[in-house]
Amino acid sequence: MKSAILALLAGTALLASPAVARDRWTPAQAKSWYGQQKWLVGANYLPANSINELEMWQADSFDPARIDLELGWAQKMGMNTMRVFLHDQLWSQDPKGFARRIDTFLAIAHKHGIKPLFVLFDSCWDPNPKLGPQHPPIPGVHNSGWVQSPGIAALQDPKQYPRLEAYVKGVVGAFAHDDRILGWDVWNEPDNGADQYKGQPANKAALVTALLPHVFEWARSANPTQPLTSGVWQHMEWAPGDRHSAMEEVQLGQSDVITFHDYGWPEQMEKRIAMLEGYGRPIICTEYMARGAGSTFDGSLPIGKAHHVGMINWGFVQGKEQTNLPWDSWQVPYVMREPTVWFHDVLHTDGTPYRQAEVDLITRMTSEN
Repeated sequence: MKSAILALLAGTALLASPAVARDRWTPAQAKSWYGQQKWLVGANYLPANSINELEMWQADSFDPARIDLELGWAQKMGMNTMRVFLHDQLWSQDPKGFARRIDTFLAIAHKHGIKPLFVLFDSCWDPNPKLGPQHPPIPGVHNSGWVQSPGIAALQDPKQYPRLEAYVKGVVGAFAHDDRILGWDVWNEPDNGADQYKGQPANKAALVTALLPHVFEWARSANPTQPLTSGVWQHMEWAPGDRHSAMEEVQLGQSDVITFHDYGWPEQMEKRIAMLEGYGRPIICTEYMARGAGSTFDGSLPIGKAHHVGMINWGFVQGKEQTNLPWDSWQVPYVMREPTVWFHDVLHTDGTPYRQAEVDLITRMTSEN
């Protein structure tokens, strides 16, 4: 891996030289890759001392010691993957430094037997990301500091698309043959309206729908040995032949492996898996587990195991992200009281389990891998 980093640090030839995008994997190629993986179980990961992906990765706040501690906890309970968000502005600001920090993260994750799924872009939450010190959490509010990538200003400005292309080709290109990486989730919930924030353009989804095929092409041009994906999340008509949205057509038609989100009752997850099995490709659930909405480890993890579907829950350690608080905290902040049950997250900030039985279940089911 050091040779790839040294090549990146030596200059920008990687970005300047055109490349022919590799083809989408066939179902057989995708199954061959999946057959080499353990049953994938993990969490969406953000260190407890970070409010968002910028604070996690910026040079002044990047904390390898904390990451090492927390991924050690994940390893101990049997997790073997983490879904981790990146950000375009970090690459634009300092591609060499960002690449070094990604390499440091990968070394820590590899030590703990964890292969991350990196997320390149995200349409959720604050549409106006800004580098530098991030604001403190809003008391009592779930995910009060998460930021979109790209921000709305960049999404609306085609003149910035070459910068986004350089980010995708640069970061994927630097790690395209790194077997410490599970894969690339090119865009999280691309048609999420992020309605908590006012003033976003009415055509946001259309802008992302038009850009998403190019993002897949940019990532494939680096010829990564890892799969590409973007997870469907919003509707219940995902089977082959169903009426898909324009966004879902891109996601289901471009992904090497199929990914999806589900925060509902176990019977809903099973229905969604049954629909997606029709594509004959490996399936990974990249977001689930919202206790107050009916999605739990007890109900969902055995379903994933039975169908050999990878399972990545939202939230790992309680921290500045405050995702132990419910979504409705945006309407009624939990300032004067704790929620009846935690919404997301597995561990307290000091590493003790929120519910020991959940950790025991994860450990038991992954030990049967």
